[in-house]
Amino acid sequence: MSYRHLLVTGGAGFIGSNFIRLALARDAGLSITNLDLLTYSGNEKNLEDVVAQYGPAAAQRYRFVRGDIGDEILVRALLRGERGAAGGLPVDAVVHFAAESHVDRSILGPLKFVETNVTGTTVLLEACRQDLDTNPRAFRFLHVSTDEVYGSLGPDEPAFVETLPLRPNSPYAASKASSDLMVRAYHETFGLPALITRCSNNYGPYQFPEKLIPLMITRAMRDGPLPIYGDGLNVRDWIFVDDHCDGILAVLERGTDGRSYNLGGENEVSNLSIVGQLLTALGKPESLMTYVTDRLGHDRRYAMDIRRARAELHWSPVTSLDSGLARTVAWYRANADWWLPLLAESERVATQLYKS
Repeated sequence: MSYRHLLVTGGAGFIGSNFIRLALARDAGLSITNLDLLTYSGNEKNLEDVVAQYGPAAAQRYRFVRGDIGDEILVRALLRGERGAAGGLPVDAVVHFAAESHVDRSILGPLKFVETNVTGTTVLLEACRQDLDTNPRAFRFLHVSTDEVYGSLGPDEPAFVETLPLRPNSPYAASKASSDLMVRAYHETFGLPALITRCSNNYGPYQFPEKLIPLMITRAMRDGPLPIYGDGLNVRDWIFVDDHCDGILAVLERGTDGRSYNLGGENEVSNLSIVGQLLTALGKPESLMTYVTDRLGHDRRYAMDIRRARAELHWSPVTSLDSGLARTVAWYRANADWWLPLLAESERVATQLYKS
């Protein structure tokens, strides 16, 4: 397909905003409508440079619409190219980022995750199905998911592959697994051209400061305590956000309808090691680390097998962990005016979670 108009949900969030920036820069003929409710982690400031470069004055290549993926009437209007959609063209692909995505918040309040991730995704799918029934055209629905739907790995188990059963352990992961299954059901039952990506832990610019890496950077910069869950040896596979967004575009352009694709960074590192690297980069002492009570149901290890993406899409991550962390630290150092106003909300949640 040659895409002319994407509807991106949750595009004011961390990964979504980086995806929009990359997609518009890569394709000069592309228009994007960004539908985002602007909850705590959605931030219009993430896309100020995009608005300046591609907004309504630039041939309507980019438009922001504040709204809910659960508003079927609004979604169907946007799919038709109405209600403030960029370019005025019907949407020929949806890239679905919008989600509640923080495991810790799902432990504090699971119902919101069901409402947004399961019900919201289903409403979005149904709007797409109905729109295609009345306006048939080439179309794709790409659902952005997570490695956490696979559950947890032991230290010597092989990495997750796409054919594994889903075994989520947190309310967040269960809500994402449920939405994955709804996407699959709409493909199998109704023939909706749909794909699923499952990524490992992302990091990079514009990440809300309650996630591990920006939390540690912003606290260390203020010489605050760095909370380490349990023994700190939980292992994650880290991917720089630009590599993830490049992978999403590869799936959108070259993936096979009905298939899932793992997108990982092939950087398995313990939380303790990540924090140590950040402290070194910032010139801060390890004494800032504080061990706190482990997270409930804390998965021990994630690792992604990305052979399918390599073979079918000719995609691989290109950013080393050292390079990505250096770029991330430099960005947070240079953009305190972005993250300082967000600290009150991230610290509010932190006070409920991190108990020494």
